[in-house]
Amino acid sequence: MARNTKAKKSPVPVVRPVRRPEVRLPPLAPFGGGELESEGDYDGVEFRDLDLVGQEGRGARFMDCGLYGVALDETLLGRARFVDSVLDGVRGVGTDLAEASLRDVEVIDARLGGVQLHGASLERVLVRGGKIDYLNLRTAHLKDVVFDGCVLVEPDFGSARLERVEFRDCVLRGVDFTGVTMRDVDLRAVAELEIARGVGRLAGAVISPAQLVDLASAFAAEMGVRVEGAGGE
Repeated sequence: MARNTKAKKSPVPVVRPVRRPEVRLPPLAPFGGGELESEGDYDGVEFRDLDLVGQEGRGARFMDCGLYGVALDETLLGRARFVDSVLDGVRGVGTDLAEASLRDVEVIDARLGGVQLHGASLERVLVRGGKIDYLNLRTAHLKDVVFDGCVLVEPDFGSARLERVEFRDCVLRGVDFTGVTMRDVDLRAVAELEIARGVGRLAGAVISPAQLVDLASAFAAEMGVRVEGAGGE
């Protein structure tokens, strides 16, 4: 009996698709004024065109909320929880969201600088449009997160865990992947990819052939390989 000697092809690795949030807000009640409260409980509340600069809402819970055009400069929201909520057109410098939890959240056209999200948990989050400078996501856990059409300048993912994370039509400038752990991270559709540190931590990510060529020198430097022409040219 003749044997089939044809070698079996190895399966092509497939990046598992990201589960995007599906936020459907109910009719919202306008925020009653005053200041945010630490450990406050906000359910079905609309925050529109408000100045929350320097206010403190540590540990607050935002369920089915909409934040539209809100100023968040130096706003303290460490360990806050955002669930089934929309942050649209928020802006600010130095917003503190350290160890916050975002689940089923859409962040649209944000203009933020120096926002602190270290140690945070992001699950089923969409970041669409806008620009965020110096985003600190060190030691954060990102699962089912999409960055779509946004500009991230010098984002820090140091020692973060990224699982099912997709970057689409984004600009990533000076990104730091030091110590990061990746699983099913899709970078193929990034418009501009500039890795400042941690290029050797891309295991678990998928990139395009063109990106591989662009990153070749960075890979060589990470491995300590010198690239020179014949005769040292």
